[in-house]
Amino acid sequence: MFDALTDKLGDVFHNLRGRGKITEENISEAMRQVRTALLEADVHVEIATEFCKTVQQRAIGEEVLKTLKPDQVIVKIVHDELVNLMGPVDPRIPYVSPGPTIILMAGLQGSGKTTTCGKLARMCLAKAKRPLLVAADLKRPAAIDQLEVIGEQIGVPVYTERGHQNPVKVCRNGIREAKKTDRDLVILDTAGRLAIDDELMGEVAKIASVTSPHQIYLVLDAMTGQDAVGTAQSFNSRLELDGLILTKFDSDTRGGAALSVKKITGKPIKFVGTGEKLENIEAFHPERVAGRILGMGDVLSLVEQAQEHFDQKEAAHLEKRMASGKFDLNDFLLQMRKLSKMGSMKDLLKKLPGMGDMTKDMDIDEGEIVRMEAIVLSMTQKERTTPSIIDASRRRRIARGSGSDPQDVSGLVKTFEQMRGAMKAMSGMGMMDRLKFGTQMSQQGMMGGMMQKFKAKTTASRRSVSKKDMRKKRKKRR
Repeated sequence: MFDALTDKLGDVFHNLRGRGKITEENISEAMRQVRTALLEADVHVEIATEFCKTVQQRAIGEEVLKTLKPDQVIVKIVHDELVNLMGPVDPRIPYVSPGPTIILMAGLQGSGKTTTCGKLARMCLAKAKRPLLVAADLKRPAAIDQLEVIGEQIGVPVYTERGHQNPVKVCRNGIREAKKTDRDLVILDTAGRLAIDDELMGEVAKIASVTSPHQIYLVLDAMTGQDAVGTAQSFNSRLELDGLILTKFDSDTRGGAALSVKKITGKPIKFVGTGEKLENIEAFHPERVAGRILGMGDVLSLVEQAQEHFDQKEAAHLEKRMASGKFDLNDFLLQMRKLSKMGSMKDLLKKLPGMGDMTKDMDIDEGEIVRMEAIVLSMTQKERTTPSIIDASRRRRIARGSGSDPQDVSGLVKTFEQMRGAMKAMSGMGMMDRLKFGTQMSQQGMMGGMMQKFKAKTTASRRSVSKKDMRKKRKKRR
């Protein structure tokens, strides 16, 4: 989301690092460039100006000019001020006892509100809660159907009253149903509009008045930029919001809404949607987002994602197989499938310290995992457990079965052998040592991987040239 801002801030700090001596004039110039970068990222002009003024005052006040590495101190100050700009935030949902805890979800049409209701319910379900979704969006066609489909996918019941025209009664009856069925969390999916109007505000305000929700969350589309901030102001004036949820946080939008909305509305961002899948929702942590913006990575979020998708017992079993060198292609396939559920490979690499700049120009083919899966599934069980037996004839058979080339099969086996060796080396390390080792391996292997892909693309493009085209080229040369 903040790629453009990260690149520009990186250039500013790089220029500071290259100075023989840093002066107040250097810092002033750097802050002018930072302000420009913030404005280009669609940050509110007053916030950008105030932010740079605060950083400059702190930089001079903390005697940055006398330090051995003043550029690092300035980066630290910028990081702290970014955290202050977006926080503090407590992403936890304050549940009440006895329940049910009632959460009212509001937002405009197209913000992803209904999908976010499902994501929130799934997240709470994973924390041993018993949610009930209430379909109170009676205006948008198929809104009830959409919520029912989502509820079925995540295993959460949905309360509906088809043909009803009073969303207030639907919400009230939904809460009664939750009490009857021993549900400790109710999520009300209210109607939205294409734009803010009196009818929308009156309806949502009435629902809030009758149901007395414990939390009111506004769902905002991060791609709308400063419009999202204006929307939050309007809703907050009528509803007294408890928090905001930003959707499409994984998009290539400039990020101004995330940096501006807390300062302007006083309401924190509680959660962010990081993809289209129902598991793609994260608690919002300002310090981690600030780290991403400054290219420092986000290891904690990466660890949390891994813990969510990888079972501890299974991880312990895998650890033993790695240490003994018994890790095979069946294990490899299982890990690749789980890795793909954590998000795109590029986003995962960005969360590793020092990898932000390296991923900037990378063209990662996310379909690579699917092709690897096809190749492994075309192997026999013996070939998966002992890939060293895969000779030329076996490669040709596997290639035919997976719709690939023998070179692709050979490349996968070679990659697997390298990965198995690295895993065996990492098996006895602690968490931080593994992280350092993994980062080094990623950095060392990155160029080789890119070259392999380039070679594969070149080979594919050559094969696509037909014999007819070749004859035409020969005639032209004559």
